[in-house]
Amino acid sequence: MDQATVAAHWNRNAENWTRLSRQGYDTFRDHVNTPGFLSILPDVDGLEGLDIGCGEGTNTRRVAARGASMQGIDLAPVFIRYAQETEAEDPRGITYQLASATALPFPDARFDFATAFMSLMDLPDQRLAIREAYRVIKPGGFLQFSICHPCFHTPRFKWVLDEAGERVALEVGDYFQPRWGDVESWTFGSAPQEARDALPSFELFNVPRFDRTLSDWLNLLCEEGFLLARCHEPTASDAALEACPKVADTRLIAYSVIFQLRKPVA
Repeated sequence: MDQATVAAHWNRNAENWTRLSRQGYDTFRDHVNTPGFLSILPDVDGLEGLDIGCGEGTNTRRVAARGASMQGIDLAPVFIRYAQETEAEDPRGITYQLASATALPFPDARFDFATAFMSLMDLPDQRLAIREAYRVIKPGGFLQFSICHPCFHTPRFKWVLDEAGERVALEVGDYFQPRWGDVESWTFGSAPQEARDALPSFELFNVPRFDRTLSDWLNLLCEEGFLLARCHEPTASDAALEACPKVADTRLIAYSVIFQLRKPVA
């Protein structure tokens, strides 16, 4: 699957994705992944940052709220339109533009840091995206990104239930036969039928998958010159679990993993 096909899938997803996520139905993002991501984000006050695969801009704005001067790029025009409209209504000093992670429209060493929230695993050329991020980050700067956890988001994926029908464990398999170009069809499970019916036209999200093993990711990052600074596997806090019981299964497995990398000074 080439990048143009990936972009077409995401642009088709973007309308309903934006509408449902802004109604609070992207529960894993809001209650687990983004809080976990921000919990290890270094101090960015006064720094210039790039959000790679910014989507409709929610997480870009959360980083900007910490004092960073942000730019965001995405390959889906509908996402960029929503992000720009929100910026116009409530300015945070963010510039958004349509661009690919594999051909960033910026000079070398342009940014102090870059972020990527759950986007890099959806690209067919992840090595080139990592290389481009390395290129536009200043020496001493950092890249922080989250992806679906390779150890748990496998081709074989089945919950183990107890007598009461509660999830107690996960059966995984085919870890060493990752999917490459397969398309998963799903929607936010917390979105009720009435929310789906209110959409202009409801369709399942079609999300291309380009999986790597954990060692593949780590080796790729090292080979492209980054140094691992931190790694985090977010889980629901007590407060998050109280606010949204649906994220209880993030206490059983890690849905995502977050890497923080440094670009060497020399």
